[in-house]
Amino acid sequence: MRTDSSPGTLPAREHLPAGDAGTPVLDVVIPVYNEEKDLGPCVLRLHEHLARTFPYAFRITVADNASTDGTPQVAARLAAELPEVDSFRLEQKGRGRALRTVWSASEAPVLAYMDVDLSTDLNALLPLVAPLISGHSDLAIGSRLARSSRVVRGAKREFISRTYNLILRGSLQARFSDAQCGFKAIRRDVAQALLPLVEDTGWFFDTEMLVLAERAGLRIHEVPVDWVDDPDSTVHIVRTATDDLKGVWRVGKALATGSLPLDRLARPFGDDPRDREIQDVPGGLARQLVGFCVVGVLSTLFYLLLYSLFRQFAGSQTANAAALLVSAVANTAANRRLTFGVRGRGGAVRHQAQGLVVFGIGLVLTSGSLAALNAATSSPAHSTELAVLVAANLAATVLRFLLFRAWVFPDRQPPPPAPASGTTGTSGADGDVRGSSARVYVTSGDGGRPSPVPGPLPQRPTPPRTSYDTPARTAYDAPARTSYDAPHGGSYDTSVHGTSGRDTAAYDTTPFRVGDGAGRTRGDATTRLRPVRPNDTEAKDSR
Repeated sequence: MRTDSSPGTLPAREHLPAGDAGTPVLDVVIPVYNEEKDLGPCVLRLHEHLARTFPYAFRITVADNASTDGTPQVAARLAAELPEVDSFRLEQKGRGRALRTVWSASEAPVLAYMDVDLSTDLNALLPLVAPLISGHSDLAIGSRLARSSRVVRGAKREFISRTYNLILRGSLQARFSDAQCGFKAIRRDVAQALLPLVEDTGWFFDTEMLVLAERAGLRIHEVPVDWVDDPDSTVHIVRTATDDLKGVWRVGKALATGSLPLDRLARPFGDDPRDREIQDVPGGLARQLVGFCVVGVLSTLFYLLLYSLFRQFAGSQTANAAALLVSAVANTAANRRLTFGVRGRGGAVRHQAQGLVVFGIGLVLTSGSLAALNAATSSPAHSTELAVLVAANLAATVLRFLLFRAWVFPDRQPPPPAPASGTTGTSGADGDVRGSSARVYVTSGDGGRPSPVPGPLPQRPTPPRTSYDTPARTAYDAPARTSYDAPHGGSYDTSVHGTSGRDTAAYDTTPFRVGDGAGRTRGDATTRLRPVRPNDTEAKDSR
């Protein structure tokens, strides 16, 4: 599991502005592998639907995962014919790798993806991205397992899907209902901070991203969908299930050991600035009290067990000091992880040192109570010693909680993010900036995976959309293999390719950094919205 730091604490969610005409609000990625027959009709149908129903500028990006058929030529032709379509080719397979690469380089504030078969009804697309545009949620997923979903698929896939989601609930305590539906969206600021923590590059990419987002406290919106299974799907169920189970074990181990800096993905409370101006309101006090009490009860039982064991061959003071020392180390570690939510090994030694100081105060209380008991009675009974120690430990527990909360594990507000320094992409041993005039990619030496720190992203100018009606178009048929197949013996360029039908003579190269948008002045997000037609049905959908 990767443990590299994310860019920083996320700012408060805000409604996206209506935006300039040249900046797409939504970027829909379609990862494909050998889909020359289905790609053309899929992109045309999706483009027609977005042009007719989506009130913002949009882009459709075809991410080709090292296809060996005519898929690259089909994608290039679509990008040349439609100004809202781009195509990119990666020389390595993996849906997660394709999504990570395109999402990391996109300048659209809302990023989505869907499968090329369009099994999900497109009428769910606007409800999927609306909570992200409004600032209500961080991620959104389509769910085939919601009560109001309508799904047509075989019993085998239904059983596998429900079993897999039950495994996630039982092992990773996942609360989302459907991890595998190929219909998801995420805000760009969240993606820039979350994707560096996601390790998988295949089919488990979705699940890992959702589990980490949920554990970090990000809000996930679910949309019930109408879904029809594709009988010609090329997914290898057994191999995919095996890889998913390995991913569940890896993520569960990382979460159990606290090796992920998920606290850096925290959102401020509420969207109203007044919520962040309230002073002297303890954050999470009730949860901390419950966690501290549970840890305290277990620590007390552990202490009494150790004391009774050490008392067999040592005096009362020696047995008390040894039992209290061992239990104090365990108590500090448990409270650090479970009560105050501190993950990772950073500061662990300092926390244990401060915990030993608190231990010393508890030792004074318990040892003083034993000294007072021995002064009052020359040979007190063992049960009397235990009763006195319980009372002394209760007093020490209250004091320990106050010291833990105020001194050992205080709530520290993270510093504001530093302004981004304007740098341009360079090539070298550590990374290679690749791309065409359409987009910039920053990759590292770990198999083509983008660097955790995104490079400068050029803002591509887009012609103003004067109408949301799709121009008349003749029926599209998949091109014949003879006209689009690569010549025998030929090969594609091994770098990431980009094609677009737009003019890219000049564009802004202002870099983007997570959190930069928090301080900008937001305009009215509704004044420039175009009306959406009330008839939101698919004319070309046979369903």
